Amino acid sequence: MRSGFVSLIGRPNAGKSSLLNRIVGVKLAIVSDKPQTTRNRILGVKNYPDGQIVFVDTPGIHRPLHRMNVRMVDAAVESIGEVDVVAAVVDASESPGAGLRYLLDLLKDAHSATILILNKVDIVSKKRLLPLVDQLSKEREWTHIVPVSALTGNNVAHLEEVLLSCLPEGERLYPEDFLTDQPERAMVAEMVREQVLRLTHAELPFSTAVMVDHFEEANDGKLLRLYCTIFVERESQKPIVIGRGGDLIKQIGTAARLEIQNFFQTKVFLDLRVSVKDSWRDDERLLDNLGVKRQDR
Repeated sequence: MRSGFVSLIGRPNAGKSSLLNRIVGVKLAIVSDKPQTTRNRILGVKNYPDGQIVFVDTPGIHRPLHRMNVRMVDAAVESIGEVDVVAAVVDASESPGAGLRYLLDLLKDAHSATILILNKVDIVSKKRLLPLVDQLSKEREWTHIVPVSALTGNNVAHLEEVLLSCLPEGERLYPEDFLTDQPERAMVAEMVREQVLRLTHAELPFSTAVMVDHFEEANDGKLLRLYCTIFVERESQKPIVIGRGGDLIKQIGTAARLEIQNFFQTKVFLDLRVSVKDSWRDDERLLDNLGVKRQDR
């Protein structure tokens, strides 16, 4: 029996959250083609007959420009020294650049097993992939190098075997029915934010956040009443989220409600409003309320 913690780290949009969702079999982390989607560390547990892996999905490592981004990057960097296995997820379809160099430099401080996961191999030819494997294999002594596709599931089962083999021997750290440490409010807020990311313009994702103002179970748990606020930073962004005649906010609400109903397996009443909060990404108190955690120094 083996069990332990595996941190998924990497650049924004490398596919860490898609990989986590693929492995645990449940959508724990929202997925978007916009970078910097994940803002908190997300715990996801996968049980096996001979062990348990506790995955830590971290925000993408990038140059922080706001207090929120500082917290995000701190969460990712701090995880390197706290886990049994560090799994560096790299987008194999992108050419190596300064961002990847920064990630590799951070891994110099890793004393645990380090796995290089080359993701998105479904859109990369072998002719291009093999030189990348050769180049990155010379950067450090990786415990393993595993190419995968989180989108198609190609080679993911083998990756799980590799990760489990690198964990220490020991009993399960969490009960077998434990899935995630994310509070229900946080899950709801992220499901709403995912639809904002999906349906709004490119400039909005970085400047939007969602807070659950009221979370109520009614009718003996057969109905969830949810009231949420979508924050934007400028007055000019508010009509973008609302849309002409309220059309877009209705689309966001409908799509989010279906996701929430599917996750909680109950009927949902969802009320959304949009509020302008100038420079909210640098507001420490609001970041605390949004659940973007500070890291201990």
